[in-house]
Amino acid sequence: MKNYQAYLIDLDGTVYAGSKRYPKAKAFVERLQAAKVPFKFVTNNTTKLPVDVVANLADNHDIHVNTDNVYTAGLATADFLDERAGETGKRTVYVVGEIGLNQALAAKGFTVDEEHPEYVVVGLDSDVTYEKFAKAILAIRSGSTFIGTNSDSNIPKARGLMPGAGALVDLVRYATQTEPIFVGKPEPIILQNSLELMGIAPEDALMVGDNYQTDILAGIHAGVDTLLVYTGVSTPEQVAQQAIQPTYTIPNLDHWDIEVGPVD
Repeated sequence: MKNYQAYLIDLDGTVYAGSKRYPKAKAFVERLQAAKVPFKFVTNNTTKLPVDVVANLADNHDIHVNTDNVYTAGLATADFLDERAGETGKRTVYVVGEIGLNQALAAKGFTVDEEHPEYVVVGLDSDVTYEKFAKAILAIRSGSTFIGTNSDSNIPKARGLMPGAGALVDLVRYATQTEPIFVGKPEPIILQNSLELMGIAPEDALMVGDNYQTDILAGIHAGVDTLLVYTGVSTPEQVAQQAIQPTYTIPNLDHWDIEVGPVD
């Protein structure tokens, strides 16, 4: 096994399951901290600020990190557009999304233009309205670049599987007949940005997650080795059917030693 210099780690299904604690994941994070191995939690969530993610980990899961350990799809979208806007100088957006996405874009100097934005960014928005969709669709049809934060069709909630950001993006895609640029997992952008911030080469990092279709494919697309943990979405039977296998698979994070790899 490689001696990985950094870890990219999914949250829900890997470190916890909603409000359910995963003590083995907590111990894994503490092993990384004790060994001073850099890591980032890489999440498709765009509704929360990094400080909220940190508070949830501390208050509900007894995992203590700082905001530098958190990289959301909202931050990744803002960083992606910041780099893109640096080439054009155009920093206007129309956003279908919540505070995590809006604040990330504002922090990079983007301003809202409801009629002729350079970019239309669509993420999860629990207060979305017909009018919000209409403005987004009209702008894209007039030439605005269409950005989707992530393609997750559903998100698990207490009531069941609720519409995810991808469901909102698909409505806009259908109405505009325009393909979006996606930033979050399984696209490589969010991982590439994370590694750039850490100063780590892709071949020196390991992506850890429970979902083959998002976490593992993101790692594959970014040229990062992958560790699939069977504590969430994907099952061994489902993974066995995939053409490209994860680099490693384990039942839970107790079965990973940061020096030797998988252990019984």
